[in-house]
Amino acid sequence: MSKVRILVLTSSTGGGHDARAEAFAEWCFQLYRHDVDVRIEQMLEKSSVVNRTGVNLYNRIQRLAPWLHRVFYAVIEVLSWLNRRKVTFGAGYYLNVLQDYKPHLVFSVHDCLNRGYFQLARETLGADRVRCATYCGEFSGGWGYSRNWIEPTVDRYFSRTPTAADYAVKRGIPPAKSRVRGYLMLPRSHLEVLSPVDRRVYQAKRLGLNPDKFTVFLATGGNGANNHLALLPALVQHADRVQAIVICGKNKETYNDLVHWRATHPEFDCHIEGYSEIVHLHMQASDAIVTRGGTTTCAKALHFKCPIIFNAFGGIMPQEELTWKFFRNGAACEKIEDAGDFAQLIDRWMAHPAAYDAVRANFLKLRYEEDPTLLIEEVVGLANEVVGAKLKRQVFPPVNGNGHGPKPVPGGGGPGA
Repeated sequence: MSKVRILVLTSSTGGGHDARAEAFAEWCFQLYRHDVDVRIEQMLEKSSVVNRTGVNLYNRIQRLAPWLHRVFYAVIEVLSWLNRRKVTFGAGYYLNVLQDYKPHLVFSVHDCLNRGYFQLARETLGADRVRCATYCGEFSGGWGYSRNWIEPTVDRYFSRTPTAADYAVKRGIPPAKSRVRGYLMLPRSHLEVLSPVDRRVYQAKRLGLNPDKFTVFLATGGNGANNHLALLPALVQHADRVQAIVICGKNKETYNDLVHWRATHPEFDCHIEGYSEIVHLHMQASDAIVTRGGTTTCAKALHFKCPIIFNAFGGIMPQEELTWKFFRNGAACEKIEDAGDFAQLIDRWMAHPAAYDAVRANFLKLRYEEDPTLLIEEVVGLANEVVGAKLKRQVFPPVNGNGHGPKPVPGGGGPGA
């Protein structure tokens, strides 16, 4: 039987692009099993030294000096000119992948992997033998919305919000090719949902926390950029009413420092993890999350009803500005630029709980529900225009013998453990 082959182009600049690539692959397997073959390529890192250096520099700046991204972003925008008709750096590696894999669809989830890449795919495989699609995770438009996202020859362009879709059309995406599809999370994020009772059990038995305390989630991306040690003193001041969930990404130094910090503050309830695979559960167990404006984290926070406090220490990156603008304009979300800002915010919320309640109510107004399989079906269907395979669609959510989908076991070894 013919298989649908989809090549996903991504890069580890931050963690959001890879997260969306992995979520797409998992959804394809969940819905179509072996009928759809997905190949993920870290195209920037693997294709050339120049691209790999750029990725490493991006992540280093994010950790150490976010304000420098304004300069870095302006330089990267030059790629929109260099790649307007061809791939300038790393074309040889990409060409080998195309010739070896012969995808029916090239699916880009990264801004720097659209222009030139779609043209080379059609030139190599034939315009009638491959389709091209983009999923852009930005929340809004303006400064920070890279021109590299905009390749008008794309067959389908998916935006996260109507605001971002309008901007993409304004910048050149044909309206007929534009779609709005918000969430792209792993299937487990839609299956592992905590009820109010589950939440209390999860906090107590899984995290060792007090279900009656206000819980703040100090988050970070995969590369571990954070300001946790600067923020924790503000929470300790309210240790009788406040506790924290803290994750460190792949930053071992921060994890080690925090483990020591926790040992010296026995009065404060705190759960600490390194790189976490259960962020979606931690969000459901939290009353607020402190994070930079990463699109994937912020989309999950919105889905799981966890109000965002935007971490603007060291400035806001241009791409993060788009996310901050969306939540500021739509929900009046809070932003902190130093530890003093955070302390004032927590003091205000603890002194006036109604202030937090108002923030949460505004935040929830931005939420929306959608069928998570719709995006996957549209992308796979686009690829299948080429091959015409007979695909057998699986049921989602999957059911067990009792006719029910899986449910997490908050305190034990079920999903999310």
